[in-house]
Amino acid sequence: MLRFLNSCSKGRSAWLLLALSVIVLESIALYFQHVMLLKPCVLCIYERCALFGILGAALIGLISPSSTLLRYAALGLWLYSTIEGLMLTWKHTMIQLYPSPANICDIFVNFPTWLPLDKWMPAVFMANGDCSEKQWAFLSLEMPQWLLIIFAINLVLVLLVIIAQFVKPKRRFFS
Repeated sequence: MLRFLNSCSKGRSAWLLLALSVIVLESIALYFQHVMLLKPCVLCIYERCALFGILGAALIGLISPSSTLLRYAALGLWLYSTIEGLMLTWKHTMIQLYPSPANICDIFVNFPTWLPLDKWMPAVFMANGDCSEKQWAFLSLEMPQWLLIIFAINLVLVLLVIIAQFVKPKRRFFS
C-alpha cells in the first residue's frame, strides 16, 4: 500500500483528485451559505481557509509531482492545513456541544492586513453567524462534526503519503 501511495504522489491523478475533493467541499459550503441561507460563523470561515490551504497543496502537487521539492512542499502545506482544520473543527465542535459564555468564538474574522480576504471576497469569507448555533445536521452530526471527520481522514491520508515517501518503489525488470 505504501508503494502504491508513493507512486500516486508522484503522479498528477492523486493531486487532481485531492483538488477536486476540496472544490466539491467548498462548493457545498457556498451552496449552504447562498442557497440554503445558512450563516457562516468565524470558525466556519477559518475552516474554509484550511480547506483552501489543502487546495493550494494540491495545486502545488499538480505543478510537478515528480519534483521532490514541490512534492514535499505540497505535502507540508497539506499536513499544516489539515492540522489547522482539525484544531478549528475540534474547537467549533466543542462550542456547539458544550455552549457556555466562556466557550465562544470571535465576532469578526481576523485576517492579516496584507490579506483581507473578507474585504476582497465577502461572498466567500464574510462571517455573520454564531459559532454555537446549530443550523444543519445530517445523520445526527452537525456540520463541524462532519468537517472534523473530513479533516481526520485527510490527516490519516497525508501521514500515510508522507510515510510512503520513504518507501522505495518496486523495481521492475522487463525481459
